[in-house]
Amino acid sequence: MRLHGKVLVITGATSGIGAAIATAAVREGAHVLIHGINEEEGVATVARLGAQAKLCLTDLADENSPSIIAQAAVGAFGKIDGLVNNAAIVERSNLAALSPFELNRIMQVNLNAPLFLIQACYDELKKSKGAVLNIGSINAYAGESTLLAYSISKGALQTMTRNLANAHGVHGIRVNQINPGWVLTEREDRDQIAKGLEPGWHQRLDPSAIPFGAMTTPEQIGDAAIFWLGDESRTFTGSILELEQFSIIGRNPEKL
Repeated sequence: MRLHGKVLVITGATSGIGAAIATAAVREGAHVLIHGINEEEGVATVARLGAQAKLCLTDLADENSPSIIAQAAVGAFGKIDGLVNNAAIVERSNLAALSPFELNRIMQVNLNAPLFLIQACYDELKKSKGAVLNIGSINAYAGESTLLAYSISKGALQTMTRNLANAHGVHGIRVNQINPGWVLTEREDRDQIAKGLEPGWHQRLDPSAIPFGAMTTPEQIGDAAIFWLGDESRTFTGSILELEQFSIIGRNPEKL
């Protein structure tokens, strides 16, 4: 087991990518603090994962959440070996429609909370020479025009990742980030149907949209995350890894 005996904190882990990372981590021997805001989903996720998982419900919009989460992890498992900053607000916005309130809310959850959660877990991570894995997005590099605030937050998260990696590698703490592309989460499926696509839309995508013929799944992201949380990656920090079916420089214009 690649994470045997390790204790991980994973935010936004009651569903989607966070739940998939938690599932992979438990399979690899870790104990996991599942953070989220949906009690029904959280209880179901913890019940599925068993005794190796505990639940912490708190809204990252609350500035007290980082300390609440860190204390819950230590209280439940006695230490913290790894932190996955996965929770994020994904909302459509552009220059014309974005308000200061909306921007501040997205930045609080997508950037401020991860930063201060690292701060809250810092002493434990220093003791364990632990790992931080930030879940970014391919939108960090420029982003879609309709995802202005989200893209800004993920670009800032990427800079934060490298800054903290440079600053705290000497303390044995490594900070890395993965940037998923288009992932078939339950939320993405619901959102696309709400926008007018027929159920099963992801099975009818053109290769110009998904060259491999199938969208990336949360489970595939979860499997990829294990390397960055375990001892195999101990000598790597400040890495940004794109988990995408296209190059970050743009879409392949060729129609297959």
